Amino acid sequence: MPAGWGDANGIVVRNGRFLAWAHVVRGGTDVTITAPLSRDYLSTLMPGLGEVSLFVLSNDSRAPHPEKFGEDTATRLDPPVNRLDVDLLGGSLMPFSYWDSPGKIHTDALISVHTRPSALLRTIFNAKVDAVQQFIPVALFAVGILFLLVEASALVIGVSMARTITAAVHQLYAGTQRVMEGNFSQRIQVPTKSRDQLAELSLSFNSMTENLERLLVVAKEKERLQTELEIAREVQEQLYPKEIPSMKTVRLTAFWQSARVVSGDYFDYQRIGEDQLALAIGDVAGKGISAALLMATIQSAMRMEVRGTLAMAAPGGVAVRHLSAARVVSDLNQQLHETTPTEKFATFCFGIYDEKTGLFTYTNAGHLPPILVHNGGATRLDVNGMVVGAFPFAHYDESTVQLHHGDLLVFFTDGITEPENEYGEMFGEDRLSELFVKNADQPEEEIIKIVMDAVGQWSNAPERQDDMTLLLARRL
Repeated sequence: MPAGWGDANGIVVRNGRFLAWAHVVRGGTDVTITAPLSRDYLSTLMPGLGEVSLFVLSNDSRAPHPEKFGEDTATRLDPPVNRLDVDLLGGSLMPFSYWDSPGKIHTDALISVHTRPSALLRTIFNAKVDAVQQFIPVALFAVGILFLLVEASALVIGVSMARTITAAVHQLYAGTQRVMEGNFSQRIQVPTKSRDQLAELSLSFNSMTENLERLLVVAKEKERLQTELEIAREVQEQLYPKEIPSMKTVRLTAFWQSARVVSGDYFDYQRIGEDQLALAIGDVAGKGISAALLMATIQSAMRMEVRGTLAMAAPGGVAVRHLSAARVVSDLNQQLHETTPTEKFATFCFGIYDEKTGLFTYTNAGHLPPILVHNGGATRLDVNGMVVGAFPFAHYDESTVQLHHGDLLVFFTDGITEPENEYGEMFGEDRLSELFVKNADQPEEEIIKIVMDAVGQWSNAPERQDDMTLLLARRL
C-alpha cells in the first residue's frame, strides 16, 4: 500500500486493472477491501442490457488498455429482432484514482454501454420483445426521439450502475470502520438474489465479523478460566508445607514443578511430638484442575487422619509412638473411596521417622519405591499396598528400614522417571538411582539441580509433560 492513502472508497486503477475498493485507516492499522471491475462483471450488473466497458480517455501509461467490442459481444447482446433494432452506444464519465497517486482524483474514466432498442426497452419496462415490435413500426416517425430516449436511458443506467457499485463499496467501508472500532456485530445487508462479486465480498465480510465475534467470546472465556486457574494455583501453593521442621538427626529438602498451572503431585511433612516426623508423597491420576482438587482432598484427609489417629492413640498427648502408617493409609483409602468418584485414585507413600531409633516405618500404596542411598549403593524400598481411593477392601502392610549417618532417602514421582528421549526410551529409575549414588555427597539442593538438568537434557522437550516432585531426607 503506497504511503499517503487515508480513508477512501470508489474506483481505483492498479496494475492496469479497474478495482472497486474501500480503504480505512485507524491508528496503526490499515484495512483494504477490493473487487475487480472486469467487462464481464460490469455486464452482469444489468443482465440482458448488453456490453458494458470501462476505460480511461487519457493516454496515461498507467491506465488499463481499452477493451474493444469483439466477437464475444454476441454472448452479452441478443441479436437484433428486426432491421430497426440497430446498435446503440452510450456512456458516462466517472471519477477514479490511481493506486500510486494517493488522494488524486481523475474524472476521465468512461463507462460505455453497447445495447439495442429491444434490450434497452426490455430492461427498462421489463416487457416482451414481441410487444415492442408491434409498437416500433407505428412509431417510425419518433426514431429521433427514441435516440434521445436511448441516450437519456444510457445515462440513467450508467449512473444507476455507478451508484450500485459505490453503495456496496460504501457499506463495506462503513463496516470496516465499525470493525476498527471494535464493533464485531456489524453485518452488511446483501440482497437475496444477488450473486455478483460485491455480494460475495459482503458475505465474506459478514462471515469474518461473525468469526471475530465468536473468537472474542472464546478469548474472554479463556481469560476468565486462566484467572480462575491462577487463583487455584495460589490456593494450592498454600497447601504445601511452608516451613521445614527442625529435627536433630534428619534434614529435609523438597522440590516440585507442575506441568500445568496446577499440579496433581503431593508431598508433605509433619512433626509428631518431639522426636518423630511424618513424611508423605503422592501422585494423583490425571492432570489439571481435577487432579489438583483430589490432591487438596488427600492433603486435608492425611493431616486430619494423623491428628485423629494421634488423638485416639494418645488422649493425653503422650503415646505418639503408637501411630501406625498402615492404619493412616487404610483410613485415607476408605475416606477417598467414599468421597470421590470411582475413577479417581492416587499413589501414596506415608512413613514415620523416629529420631531415637533411626527407624523409618512406612506404607507404600502403589507409589514408585523410594530410593535409599547407603554406603555407595542404592536400595529401593517396598511397595506394600495398592493405590488409595480405588477399592474399599484394599489391605496395607508396613515396612521398616534403618537410616544411618549420611544416608539419603529419596521420594519422587513419575514425572522424574518417565520423560522419554527422541527414541521413546524413558529416563527410568536405574538412571535416577545412579545419579543419586554418584552425587550423594553433594548438598541436597545441588543434587536436585543435577537431577533436573539430567532429565531435561534426556527429554529435550520445551514443556514438561508431567508434574515433577522430589523429597530428600538426609540422615545427619
